[in-house]
Amino acid sequence: MPYEPNPDLASMSLAEVADAVAARKLPPVSSWNPENTGDSEMRIAADGTWYHQGSKIKRQAMVRAFSSLLRREGDTYWLVVPYQKLSIAVEDAPFVAVDVTRHEEDGAPVLAFRSNTDDLVTADADHPILARGDPDTPALYVEMRDGLLARLDRSTYAQLAEIAIARGGEPLAVESRGAVFPLTPE
Repeated sequence: MPYEPNPDLASMSLAEVADAVAARKLPPVSSWNPENTGDSEMRIAADGTWYHQGSKIKRQAMVRAFSSLLRREGDTYWLVVPYQKLSIAVEDAPFVAVDVTRHEEDGAPVLAFRSNTDDLVTADADHPILARGDPDTPALYVEMRDGLLARLDRSTYAQLAEIAIARGGEPLAVESRGAVFPLTPE
């Protein structure tokens, strides 16, 4: 069955985002514990580009398929199937957040993010927005799933900053599903 990408994030309601998240059936990689390990000879660059043996993986469907097999154990990333797990080099974060939109649910803000692999997530206590780096050059991330982060690209970072400025207050922060996330590292 061919993959149908999600519609533009700005055109989706919060209910449609929730439905899309629920519809994405990810393999249960956290429950697979194969003893056979190796090296995938793959790398995810800081800009979210995937490489195999130094060559760019150009088919987005392949990147999306591989991304569904990712697992993080400490500082090591793995591509996991039931019979084998292969290490994969990750330069920064395995995903890039390429869009954000603000919704309201019962009068409270909810921030929804889209990744470069077309995954959707709403920020909350289980999917926090994290500020890393230093106050002069912060980097923002959102947790997509199971400790796997997406670094916000420049456009998404700017969108989130606009949301924080409209919210007001010091320090600069955003709110989603009752959790408040500062946009500057401590």
